[in-house]
Amino acid sequence: MSSDTDLRVGEVATRSGLTVRTLHHYDRLGLVRPSARTAGGHRLYDAADLERLYVVVGLREMGLSLDRIGEVVSGALTVAETLEHQRAALDAQIVALTRARDRVVHAQRAGGELDLLALIKEVVMSNTFEQYFDADQIAQLQRRRAEIGEQRIAEVENAWPELMARVDAAIAQGTDPVSEEGRALAGEWSALLEQFHGGDEGLKNSLFRMYEENQPTIEAEWSGPSQAQLDFITAAQR
Repeated sequence: MSSDTDLRVGEVATRSGLTVRTLHHYDRLGLVRPSARTAGGHRLYDAADLERLYVVVGLREMGLSLDRIGEVVSGALTVAETLEHQRAALDAQIVALTRARDRVVHAQRAGGELDLLALIKEVVMSNTFEQYFDADQIAQLQRRRAEIGEQRIAEVENAWPELMARVDAAIAQGTDPVSEEGRALAGEWSALLEQFHGGDEGLKNSLFRMYEENQPTIEAEWSGPSQAQLDFITAAQR
């Protein structure tokens, strides 16, 4: 492995510290595509591919979303623009952490108890969220929240557990996803999601990618949809 020419995906994974699955994902997204393949179809990465991969890894470490990284490596976004967007995202993260700190200080001064688990979840979810939504998208979501109003947002949030329970029941009963019932459930699901993204493709893609890459955590920690529920809805929408 002394040469950076014609490395297989397993060797690249070892060198970069990434998983083979992640490298395949980057290939599908067009972020880092191997320059060649073996006669058997195995991916082969050359030195230029590795350099591009290290750029992607570095930008990911800075907290940039994969969409934003794609714009950078394709030349659609300048370094200056990238840094400005990332600064704004970090500013938003600082606001979230400051808010969490203020809650801790307030609890200390009041001598009361603080739900540390809820606080940790809030901060971690905020950090995760900001990896997938850039500063412009976050500002767009804030405007949308103001337009929709807190009452409607609460109604949507309360509707999710009930809808997911009905999807679970349909799965348990062996309901065909493409049946009338399955498609109706998928329609309700899409309608609730639209309350979040408003039909904006960029917001929709960022949301779906966040769920795809963090689904186990979102399900376990924030009562998000299970993989079985997502599979059922996806099949019903085909």
